[in-house]
Amino acid sequence: MKMIIHDLPRQEDTPNGHLENQGTRIISDNGTIRKCVGCFDCWTRTPGVCIMRDDYQQMGEWLAGSDEVVIISKCTYGGYSPFVKNVLDRSISYLLPYFAMVNGETHHQRRYPGSFKLTVHFYGSDLTSAEQDTARALVAANALNLHSTGNGVHFHRSADSVWEGLQ
Repeated sequence: MKMIIHDLPRQEDTPNGHLENQGTRIISDNGTIRKCVGCFDCWTRTPGVCIMRDDYQQMGEWLAGSDEVVIISKCTYGGYSPFVKNVLDRSISYLLPYFAMVNGETHHQRRYPGSFKLTVHFYGSDLTSAEQDTARALVAANALNLHSTGNGVHFHRSADSVWEGLQ
């Protein structure tokens, strides 16, 4: 299954309905997401499930069920938009609280078997080369931390051009 996490307003001209009918899970801001409070209960008290009761409780499990995760985000100083960052924070239950050394670096161990391909589409009309470099490094670090099978980073001048490639 493909999962698309995006910060775009839900509009009639976006292909959300079309993609959902093809079995793609769309994660968009419906106004109900709560912020991660860093309690780590998704690791200890309710393993794999966030204790915050909203539509995003199962993010870790949803990531585990994905073959590909596509993120569409406004590039904010070389990082994700606040909504996308919050979704990723709420996805910490995808990993275990235990550590392993990978290429001399400390990373969390997997909770679930398998992995997914990570593709990120950043948009913004005035992105600097430094912001693009920071964004590439961020996505590479996220792919490593999430045990992704690979990653791709694309930059677009506007959000409209992102949907065209996903249909």
